[in-house]
Amino acid sequence: MHDWQYSERARNLTSSAIREILKVTERPDVISFAGGLPSPATFPVAQMRAAADRVLTESPQAALQYSATEGFAPLREWVAKRYSRDGLTLAPENVLITTGSQQGLDLIGKIFIDEGSRVLVEAPSYLGALQSFSLFAPKYVPVPTDDHGLLPEALTSALVAGARFLYAMPNFQNPTGRRLPMARREALAAIAKRDGLAIIEDDPYGELDYEGQRLPSLMSLAPEHVLYMGSFSKVLAPGLRLGFIIGPKAVIAKLVQAKQAADLHTPSLTQRIAYEVVKDGFLDTHIPSIRMLYAAQAQAMLASLKKHMPTDATWTTPAGGMFIWLTLPAGIDTMQLLEKAIAQNVAFVPGAPFYVGTPQSNTLRLSFVTVPPEKIEIGVARLGALIADALTRRAA
Repeated sequence: MHDWQYSERARNLTSSAIREILKVTERPDVISFAGGLPSPATFPVAQMRAAADRVLTESPQAALQYSATEGFAPLREWVAKRYSRDGLTLAPENVLITTGSQQGLDLIGKIFIDEGSRVLVEAPSYLGALQSFSLFAPKYVPVPTDDHGLLPEALTSALVAGARFLYAMPNFQNPTGRRLPMARREALAAIAKRDGLAIIEDDPYGELDYEGQRLPSLMSLAPEHVLYMGSFSKVLAPGLRLGFIIGPKAVIAKLVQAKQAADLHTPSLTQRIAYEVVKDGFLDTHIPSIRMLYAAQAQAMLASLKKHMPTDATWTTPAGGMFIWLTLPAGIDTMQLLEKAIAQNVAFVPGAPFYVGTPQSNTLRLSFVTVPPEKIEIGVARLGALIADALTRRAA
């Protein structure tokens, strides 16, 4: 057998903790709160089928051919128009279509991070971003958070100095479900302008506000300092693998160069299908139905947590998105708890992998959108019993 000589980068690769857990949750008897997967009930299958038929009838050659790295021009124009709000005016040249927002993270890492570059991230932060950026060997600097998200006052001039960017998820953050209040958004924008801080604003969940009360983006508050990342995965379907980056034209141009080397362009067919679905305002009626479903799922889980969790456990109460974050008493290791939970056919994601500094091993993430309410109660009851047992053993 040939002795393949991997690069140092490849030798340092690790598998996503979530992806490894998902292998276990494929068993039909497992109640999984682990994956951050949108509910298949929200996928607009009929609209997709009709759109695909139109595309392959009216422009089949173009849909199946190579196309521009920047993306399908009408879709870029649609994105620019939709996000021209809160005083912000965008052009298609401000938009790059990516093959999922995960590719956006990879491209951002490629153009900004050198080995040892300082990158600021929330504590905890999105695991997929950490996994992507880690390929480029940055020096992570965790930024403290509380029940309302990132703490702007922690971003002193000394902390910010020399950082390539701050990666933040202001809306219904993965993993905590927290949303950054307006005052903190304004404070972050002021810091970006004061210290020249670049901000990567990752916003896959912003449309999933249960009350439909959208807050202005960081991009609209400091457009020259912010790259905004969006996705069609949570509002249409993740199988399309469609995301986008909005930012200053010069930065978009550099990202285009990186994307040319990565995959030439995002698939023409899926871009055109998505555009056919969204171009006439479909999302304005579709997204509210997703919000209603997820709000009901969230309430079912919150009610089950209140009923079945020991009084020593605390959790977030999200106003949108797909996640609830549990904090257990110190000394409870949720990695060990997961093994026992899987034996009881319940799965979740332990909190430790979401931290770049000292992990809080007594935390865990629950996703509620793909589990029916009756199964949510069963799963939470099992999990609550396991936590109560762990607390009893710790006290003994």
